[in-house]
Amino acid sequence: MLYNAYEFQRAILNGASAMASVGAEMLSNPRNPFGYLGLGPVAASALDVFAHATAPRGKPAFGIESVTVDDKEYPVSETVVCTKPFGSLLRFNHPGLDANAPKLLMVAPMSGHYATLLRGTLERLLERAEIYITDWADAKSVPLSAGRFDLDDYIDYVVEFLEFIGPGAHAMAVCQPSVPALAATAVMNEDGHPCRPASLTMMGGPIDTRASPTTVNTLAKERPISWFRNNVVATVPLHYPGAGRKVYPGFLQLAGFMSMNLGNHLMSHYEMFKHLVVGDGESADATKTFYEEYRSVCDMTAEFYLQTVEHVFQEHSLPKGKLVHRGRKVDIGKITDTAILAIEGERDDISGIGQTKAAIDLADSLPDAKKKYHLAMKVGHYGIFNGRRWRNEIAPIVEDWIKTHGQEALKAVA
Repeated sequence: MLYNAYEFQRAILNGASAMASVGAEMLSNPRNPFGYLGLGPVAASALDVFAHATAPRGKPAFGIESVTVDDKEYPVSETVVCTKPFGSLLRFNHPGLDANAPKLLMVAPMSGHYATLLRGTLERLLERAEIYITDWADAKSVPLSAGRFDLDDYIDYVVEFLEFIGPGAHAMAVCQPSVPALAATAVMNEDGHPCRPASLTMMGGPIDTRASPTTVNTLAKERPISWFRNNVVATVPLHYPGAGRKVYPGFLQLAGFMSMNLGNHLMSHYEMFKHLVVGDGESADATKTFYEEYRSVCDMTAEFYLQTVEHVFQEHSLPKGKLVHRGRKVDIGKITDTAILAIEGERDDISGIGQTKAAIDLADSLPDAKKKYHLAMKVGHYGIFNGRRWRNEIAPIVEDWIKTHGQEALKAVA
């Protein structure tokens, strides 16, 4: 019922968005004299903002055509190298890469947004590394015949993707996937797996949400898991390939994120409106570009969502040593080879200070030389992996960490 109600509302808004877009174009047409007089520019700008806010959105493309390294531009190739029911593995490289350039698996969040949310992260690290990224599928597009996808499956996918890339690869997890990526690393280290990552970088990840709880953590804890199962899980409607699948809809996740900072989002759209009124299209387009990505959402399977709420935010299973993968306890203390880098933002309102750093303390068998913590000052959650501070201050730390421990891994193999 919930999903059907949303689809009905979306159908209405789609029509309204199209009409508003047409109206904005008519009023903005240089041949329309009324577009220059009185309320013409104001009305056109208001219609443009409304059309953009209510427009339908699909899966964005990465669209990275080139990368500049040492003042030289190189074309970028994007290839699907491994396909599984709930996600594919994409590879990005360019001819400017050194023959011994590190291989990095970027584990993208499965939290309502597509992997393209990490476009800026990928583009910066692509300068000097061959990048592989998990391109998670929209659960409403996966037929029931493909089976279920839960936290165990997520960990399995990380292991299988690392096996596909081969020995000596590095791994990076941004936000939510820090937990399954760390668990996969622990399992592979315990098994002495030849494809265990040489290093694991975690950025703004909820390893132990008992440290500096945020609003997100509090909301996840204040209700029993049964409440989430009964109130936010919906059934995919018939006209989608995944009809009948139980999911946590992306539109609910987006609504939750928007409501957390509703005032800021309203001001962003108001500022966009003012830019349009005065003809500052460049500034307005920057806001539009951000929201094109931010408002593009996908569904995740109900079993994965509910297990994440229960084990990560309510039971704290990983830091307590109670997380089980395929009937086997996940022990972070078994990590002895993989170097760990934990990065947090001083102003992160999603994963508080200390939540990612907890991984370093849990890896008590890992030498201190293979553990590093960085607190990015004056940086919020998205600023950790995107924007100017990411490109100029944080990315160099990640690159140096990967370079150092990649060389150590190669020496160990030799």
